Amino acid sequence: MEVYGLGGAWSVRLDAEKRGIEEKYYGKDCEYELAMELPGTVSQAHLGIKNEKRETGFLTDEYEFKGWVWFSRVLDPKVEDRGSVFRLYLERTRLTRVWVDGHEVRGENADSLNAPHIYDITDYVGAEPFRLTIMVSNDGYPTGGGHLTSPDTQTNWIGICGRIALEVRDEEFIDSIRVEPDVKSRAVSLKMNWVNTADTQGNLSLNIKVTRLCLAVDGSLIEEEHIPLRGGEPKSLPVSGVILPPGRSMKELLVDMGENAVLWSEYSPVIYKIAITGIDDTYYGDAVFGFRDITTDEHHFYVNGEKTFLRGKHDGMIFPKTGAAPTDIKSWVEVLRTAKEYGINHYRFHTCCPPEAAFYAADLVGIYMSPELPFWGTIAAPGEEGYKKEEQEYLINEGFRMMEAFGNHPSYAFMSLGNELWGSSERLNEILGDFKRADSRHLYTQGSNNFQFVPCIVENDDYFVGVRFAPGKLIRGSYAMCDAPQGFVQTDKPNTSYSYDKVFAEFTGSEENGGGEIEIQYGTGTRKVKAEGTGSLVLNKPVVSHEIGQYGIYPHYKEIGKYTGSLKPRNLEVFRERLEEAGLGDFANDYFINSGALAVACYKLELEAAMRSRMLAGFQLLDLQDFTGQGTALVGILDAFMENKGLISAKEWRQFCSDAVVMAEFDDFVVEAGQTFKANIYFNAYRPSLFERDEPLQLMWSLYEEGRISVDYSDVDRILIKTGLIDVKLREKGVNDCGSIEFTIPDTIMPERFKLVLEVGGEKISNSYELYSFARKNDIDIYPADRSRVSVVSSVDEAEKALAQGKNTVLFIGTDKEYVEGTYCTDFWNYPMFKGISDWMKKPRPIGTMGLLINAIHPALYLFPSAVHTTPQWYDIITGAKLNILDGTQIMPIVSVIDNVERNHRLALAWEVKTGGGNLLVVARPLEELMDSAAGRQFAKSILCYAATDDFEPVESVDIEKIREIV
Repeated sequence: MEVYGLGGAWSVRLDAEKRGIEEKYYGKDCEYELAMELPGTVSQAHLGIKNEKRETGFLTDEYEFKGWVWFSRVLDPKVEDRGSVFRLYLERTRLTRVWVDGHEVRGENADSLNAPHIYDITDYVGAEPFRLTIMVSNDGYPTGGGHLTSPDTQTNWIGICGRIALEVRDEEFIDSIRVEPDVKSRAVSLKMNWVNTADTQGNLSLNIKVTRLCLAVDGSLIEEEHIPLRGGEPKSLPVSGVILPPGRSMKELLVDMGENAVLWSEYSPVIYKIAITGIDDTYYGDAVFGFRDITTDEHHFYVNGEKTFLRGKHDGMIFPKTGAAPTDIKSWVEVLRTAKEYGINHYRFHTCCPPEAAFYAADLVGIYMSPELPFWGTIAAPGEEGYKKEEQEYLINEGFRMMEAFGNHPSYAFMSLGNELWGSSERLNEILGDFKRADSRHLYTQGSNNFQFVPCIVENDDYFVGVRFAPGKLIRGSYAMCDAPQGFVQTDKPNTSYSYDKVFAEFTGSEENGGGEIEIQYGTGTRKVKAEGTGSLVLNKPVVSHEIGQYGIYPHYKEIGKYTGSLKPRNLEVFRERLEEAGLGDFANDYFINSGALAVACYKLELEAAMRSRMLAGFQLLDLQDFTGQGTALVGILDAFMENKGLISAKEWRQFCSDAVVMAEFDDFVVEAGQTFKANIYFNAYRPSLFERDEPLQLMWSLYEEGRISVDYSDVDRILIKTGLIDVKLREKGVNDCGSIEFTIPDTIMPERFKLVLEVGGEKISNSYELYSFARKNDIDIYPADRSRVSVVSSVDEAEKALAQGKNTVLFIGTDKEYVEGTYCTDFWNYPMFKGISDWMKKPRPIGTMGLLINAIHPALYLFPSAVHTTPQWYDIITGAKLNILDGTQIMPIVSVIDNVERNHRLALAWEVKTGGGNLLVVARPLEELMDSAAGRQFAKSILCYAATDDFEPVESVDIEKIREIV
């Protein structure tokens, strides 16, 4: 076989009106005026319609085009190739049609959004040069396409993004090879689909050769020496007498690799290439494979018999510089290596399947991949309302094409029928059954978070992916308000004791979940669905928590300059302009850093809860990286380019997201001086090296005093207070109980910050927790020594009287004016999207704030030392506060609250002004509510002691009537 690459310059014609077939743009002498390089997209070539819109819900495609695009090129086959089989190969395109010298050619997979399109043009190629015309359409897809065609992710691009080639084959060739490795015997079954284009029977002698594929230092693919095969020559296995009748036939061979063949897993990403040639070195075909077997029991996954926990991330193939997913291995290796550096071993592709290069990269990096059918909707059974025969048949066929095109890759470990599907569970079960019978090399699930509030498990599910078992039975830490009740990270006081095992234990299943019609959040909108008869949910298969996290981070406007490709961040530009119009532009970077610090803390709570849960089989983050659409969801610690934002290092992130996580379990980060602190220690361990030791591991715990919290939250000189050792003998892969630690918190009067550090000796495994110590609640006298110097009031009228007397006044108030509710957690996903969904569903709107911005060096906080961002000591203070809206003023609060990019309120928890003839400090919380906790009392004490000093000298002056408007 000879392969001629067709990359390079092509003439091109845009056809938005779709007139080309009628007007015959495909003729032999048809020339086009425009030109562009392929592979590529129209947008990358700066063709199409210049897009002047400023999208705020997603990135803006600078050159937008929808319709048909015609590509044309004259080819001249070599003399020695004339009379052979000519096949046109088009990787990663949209809907295509092909003409040769004006004659249309029928193609294979011509409507596939995932698999390569193949056109046999043999009958149309003669001795003379010929014109090849390819029409690509990004309109009228057989299905919606999910994130494959969405502006929220990679855009509805048009072009050909992958390999474009003319394959010239002999009259006998292999059309496809399916490799089925057997882990136990180390043998592989080759199922080869042969084509004999001659009229007579063929009789071939073959050589089977195996090489090992590896990554070069630069991330490119290289081949190592041939692998000796049992029963063959040192470098090949001869096979004679392969009879090929005319037409198509399937031949099966068994190749014994021998006992030295290496198994594939995340820890051993070893893959092989098997090539079939003739004894005269005629090339017939090749395939990649790895020895990998994935099984399950009632709760867990096993890779080659080893218990495995999925640490996954969502992926919509967001690549802002190109607007389309890359098709080269090197690009995907870079992406997947980055993910693995952050502890990820699993990728769930949301309503999309990546190009083959991604599977090659995952094979070589060690990532378990889960492609998904490009569908987000309803799968009804024949005869039911909503049944769409053509679309459903297309999706089923697309699933088979994905398996055929990419199924040999050992990283292709899982497969889902789509995202948040509804319809007939019986029909979904039938489709799963057809897939499993056709290809048993992968594990299958009916979909990701199907039936949402009333989920079920069907017979052919190998595992379950969802967010709850039933209303209130939650298996992730955060939810939108329209999906309330919300998760523990959003509602509970920060703690490290939450585990989903309790939810597993309490859920006994139901015969029939739900009933009637319910309205659900669906994509960026809502829909009503029938919840009757979805089926039963019995927890007898592994459970993977779906789309966990989604903790919003304020935009980092410095990223705008990175968008040098097809997609432009006009959403970020609009958000920045809004902030500047609100007079808050100077705080953009502080908003980013502080909201990011809170989001990281929330992710740690969520991920450790998953790591503590013995019954959970894995999770899928949404997301490690920013999501550029659906209202602009900047939820990643990495940006959209998979680059670190500077909020947390990979090493720090792996403390709570890796294959070896040591954890302390306790109920509260806020402690009282002198109390006995007790924590249970758990070790979630899967790393093979940890189980290859004969002697126990030594786990050291240390308590350090860090004194007053530094303003920039950098580490200060630590004083070691206490330390201890625990011998740990790991019993099994998963959660191991390592006993407990106990110590007394130093009995100090002033608030202190302590750091509890856990370290596993010799293994570079560690974790740490900040503890915030206050005097015993009942020992805290909130008032200054000279109470006469400050007046404490609870209404503006009282404040006005005290101010008129020249008294320094502190107003603790729960306002009845317009306010924003205080909350500890940062916003879920993003405010604009879920505000709209809540309004449609007539549900409460999300709070929408993104954490605190604290003037930590302000003397009002001298007795309440704090970081500049939200930490657990603020939970009792901020939760339930009625935040004051200071729009239209220049007041700089002592404690601000970061608002979202839509509202841009100037929000305050604590602020001060000159008014009514005196000095006024306002706290947006009634004093009696602050008295319920040690942190609240200490905060009140700090505020009041400051107000009784000469330092209480506000800068801004505001009329008393403005105060009435605000509070």
